[in-house]
Amino acid sequence: MSEVRVRFAPSPTGSLHIGGARTALFNWLFARNNKGKFVLRIDDTDTARSTSDSIEQILSAFKWLGINWDEGPEVGGPYAPYYQSQRFDLYRKAAEQLLAEEKAYYCYCTPKELEERRKEAMAAKKAPRYDGRCRHLSPAERGKLEAAGRKPVIRLYIPDSGETVVHDYCRGDVSFANGLLDDFIIMKSNGDPTYNFATVVDDVEMKITHILRAEEHLSNTPRQIMVYQALAKPLPVFAHVSMILAPDRSKLSKRHGATSVEEFREQGYLPEALLNYLALLGWSPEDDSEILSLADMVRQFSLDRVGKTAAIYDLKKLTWLNGHYLNETAPDRVTNQVIPLLKERRLIPEEFPQNYYYYIMEVVGTVRTRVKTINEIVDASTYFFSDDFEYDQKGVNKHFCKLGVAKLLKQARYVLEKVDPFNMELTEFAYRELIEELGIKSGDLIHPTRLALSGRTMTPGLFDVMVTLGKEKSIGRLDRAIDFIENLKMNNE
Repeated sequence: MSEVRVRFAPSPTGSLHIGGARTALFNWLFARNNKGKFVLRIDDTDTARSTSDSIEQILSAFKWLGINWDEGPEVGGPYAPYYQSQRFDLYRKAAEQLLAEEKAYYCYCTPKELEERRKEAMAAKKAPRYDGRCRHLSPAERGKLEAAGRKPVIRLYIPDSGETVVHDYCRGDVSFANGLLDDFIIMKSNGDPTYNFATVVDDVEMKITHILRAEEHLSNTPRQIMVYQALAKPLPVFAHVSMILAPDRSKLSKRHGATSVEEFREQGYLPEALLNYLALLGWSPEDDSEILSLADMVRQFSLDRVGKTAAIYDLKKLTWLNGHYLNETAPDRVTNQVIPLLKERRLIPEEFPQNYYYYIMEVVGTVRTRVKTINEIVDASTYFFSDDFEYDQKGVNKHFCKLGVAKLLKQARYVLEKVDPFNMELTEFAYRELIEELGIKSGDLIHPTRLALSGRTMTPGLFDVMVTLGKEKSIGRLDRAIDFIENLKMNNE
C-alpha cells in the first residue's frame, strides 16, 4: 500500500465541535498507526461565514489537544496552500477540463425557474431533481442567454439510471440510485466551487488515500464519487464513523452542555482526558481499557474496531476521566493552570514570592483528590486564600448553635498551640487525645472546627486542611469562630 494520507478539513464558521475533534483524532490515530501523514486543510470556501477568529480557535484547539498536523496551516507542505479560499484556480481549471471533455455543462436556469419546477415535480409526486434542460444547449442558445444577462452555473452530467455504490470500510456497500441524484452544481454562478467539487479536487491534488469522517457525510459520497470518476481519478477508501448522540439519542446540541473543545478547556478539563474520552466514542481498544494514553491509542487504533452504532455522549464519564487525570498529573502543571484562575478571582496577588507558589501547590494537592476539574479546584480552595468568608448557615445552625461549642473550640485552640511540629500526625493525635479526655464524639469537635477553618461543612480531611493552613492561620480562624459564636449567643439572648 502507498503511504497513508488522511485529512481533516473543518469549515471555519465556529469553534471546533467535539464531533469534529473526534473525527480529527481518528484520522490522526490512523495516520500515526500506519506511519502516514495527517493533513489539516481549512475548507473556507464559504467566505460569507468563514472567519479568521474561527480559524485561530480551531488551530488553538488542536494545539491544546496535542493533535499535530504534518501538513497544513503554519507548517506548510508539498501541496500548499492549505486554505481552500486560496485554491480557486485549481477548481476553475478542473471545471474547465470537465467542460472540455463534455462531462459538465453550463446551466442558465434561474433560482425562480428551478423553484417552480421543483413545485411542479412534487405536485406530480416525482423526485424534485433538476430536469437537465440545459444539458444540450447550442452555442447560439447559450449566447442568447448570456446576452440577456444570465450568469451560468456549471453542472456535472449524472446518469439518469443505474446506481452508485459506496464501498464503505465501516458500513459495507451502500447503494444510491442515480435517478435521485440530479446533475448537481460544481461551480456557482459567481465562480465559487461547491463543497462536493472542491473537496474532491483537493483530495485528489493532496493524494489523500483514506477519508475518515462522520456518518452524516455519507449522503455526499455518491456525488463525490462521480466527481472522482469524471476526473478519471482513483477513489480513496471511505470510512464513515458513527454519529455522537445526546443521552436521549437526539442530536447533540448546546442544551446538552458543552459541545466545543474551547468550552471544555474553559471549564477546566484536561486535554488528555478529553482525548481519552473522544477515542472511546465509537472505537473500542483491544483490551477494553478505559484509561488510555495517546501512545496506547496510536498502538491499538484500527478501523476494524470502530463501531457502526451511534456513540452516546456521556458527560459524567468524561468528568470521571478528568478526575483521574487531574490526580495523575504533575502537581506543578495543575498549579500553573490554577494560578490564572485564582488571579482572575482576585484570591492571590499578581506577583508573589516562590514560597507562596509552594503554598498554592500544597493547596492544590489538598483539594484535587475531591474534585474533577481545574475550575472545581479553584471553587474548592477559596478559603485557603481568604480569611474573609461567611459560614455556611446550615452548618451554623447545626454545629455553632450547640451548647458549649465555643468553650470546646477554645480548648481545641489551646491544644493546637502546643503542637510542634505542626504536622498531620501530631495535630490529629492532639485532637484525638482531647476528644478522648472530654469523652465526646469525634464529630462534636471535628465538625465545628471544619466550619471554623473553612466556612464549609464539606472539605478535604480536617487535618489536611489544618496543616495546609498552618498553625497561625488555623488558630486565628478558631478565634474568629469563637467570637462569632459568642456574639451569636449574645444576640439571641
